[in-house]
Amino acid sequence: MRMELVTLIVDDYDPAIEFFTGLLGFALVEDSPSTTTDGRPKRWVVVRPPGAETGLLLARADGDRQRAVAGDQTAGRVGFFLRVDDFDAVHRRLLDAGVTFTRPPRTEPYGRVAVFLDIAGNQWDLLGPA
Repeated sequence: MRMELVTLIVDDYDPAIEFFTGLLGFALVEDSPSTTTDGRPKRWVVVRPPGAETGLLLARADGDRQRAVAGDQTAGRVGFFLRVDDFDAVHRRLLDAGVTFTRPPRTEPYGRVAVFLDIAGNQWDLLGPA
C-alpha cells in the first residue's frame, strides 16, 4: 500500500504548474484533458518531486466552496512538507525566485526548517538536515 496522490486546490492550472515545476523543481507527470463528474471540461494535472512516489493532483477550484478553501486547505496549519538535501541552497533559490517565506530558517531537533507559501497560499515546511 502507498499514497499515490494528494489533491491541492489551485486557482488555475498553468500558474500552479509553473510554480511547482519552475520554482520548486517538481516534474510534470501528467497534464491530460478530463471532465468533471457532470461532464464539464477540466484537466488532470499531476506534479511530483524528483524521486518521490507521491504526487500532487493540481485541481482547479470548481465552485464557491472550493474557491473558498484554495490556499487554506489545512485551516492555517503547515500542511505540506518538502525535504531537501541542501537546505541553504534551496532556501536561497526560492527566496531569489520570489517565494514568500512566513517564518525564517531555524534549527530543530529534526533539522533545518523554514515555512513558505505555495502559489495558492498554503503553508509548507522546507526541511533539510541540521
